[in-house]
Amino acid sequence: MYRFFIICMVSLLAVVGKDALADELVVVTHPQSSIGELSRQQASHIFLGRLRQLPSGERVTVVDVEPLRAVFYERLVGRNLAEINAYWARLQFSGRTQPPLRVASAQEAIEMVLDSRSAIAFVRADQLDPRARVVMRLGP
Repeated sequence: MYRFFIICMVSLLAVVGKDALADELVVVTHPQSSIGELSRQQASHIFLGRLRQLPSGERVTVVDVEPLRAVFYERLVGRNLAEINAYWARLQFSGRTQPPLRVASAQEAIEMVLDSRSAIAFVRADQLDPRARVVMRLGP
């Protein structure tokens, strides 16, 4: 009976751990990017267009993954997607900046990050490519 209990607990922990990984979002960059570890404030400045250049002087390329946008911005800045869209509409209308590039999948975002040192994107932790560098984690 004790052995059965231990097996059940280990199985449960394995499932819960996998689900937690699927819920965690990570911000990723090219492995040789000049972007280092980011604080929540720094990440929000980048993803909301307030910081447009990297320390190296390169223009940062922000990539949004369409299916994850709502969750990402809710976790990062506590705003829903309608508020984020309104924010970008105001900035675009004023001519100050353009919203991030949008891609349909995490795979596309990772490919863009791996192709450009100045690109930054977010994906679910379980979709992470080991060649990309994680600069921030956003838990559930």
